[in-house]
Amino acid sequence: MIFNAFGENFSQYKSSKMKKKPPIHAGIALFYNPRVKLRKKLEEMGVIKGASLEVDPQKLGYDITAFLGIFLEKGSQYNEAVKQLKTVKEIVELHYTTGAWSIFAKIVCHDTTHLREVLNEQIQSVKGIQRTETFISLEETIRRQITLE
Repeated sequence: MIFNAFGENFSQYKSSKMKKKPPIHAGIALFYNPRVKLRKKLEEMGVIKGASLEVDPQKLGYDITAFLGIFLEKGSQYNEAVKQLKTVKEIVELHYTTGAWSIFAKIVCHDTTHLREVLNEQIQSVKGIQRTETFISLEETIRRQITLE
């Protein structure tokens, strides 16, 4: 990937107002590295949305990852359902889809008891949701961003 030279902390090199000499990585001053210029150009073009930190849910006790197919009574209830679903902190991704479900969600929970509570008390009680179908993930095998070639 294009940012491998930056390591995990490439966002620290973002500031163009660095007061001290830029750090050295593999013998190259990153501040002057052409990759920094490329990253800046890609940010300006909107290709790169920015740098972020990724939290490991398991380190915080969220041991269950599940995917949820959500059936709406009517497609016209989507906006209202999403407004209510945004309040469920365990939902980490939400997609409006074609096919069998109206909405597809990724949720994280502490355990199966917590999953049941989130499903029964928070998600299935949302007005407009007819029913849900849940898939528990056993392992995340691939997780990646699209590569720039």
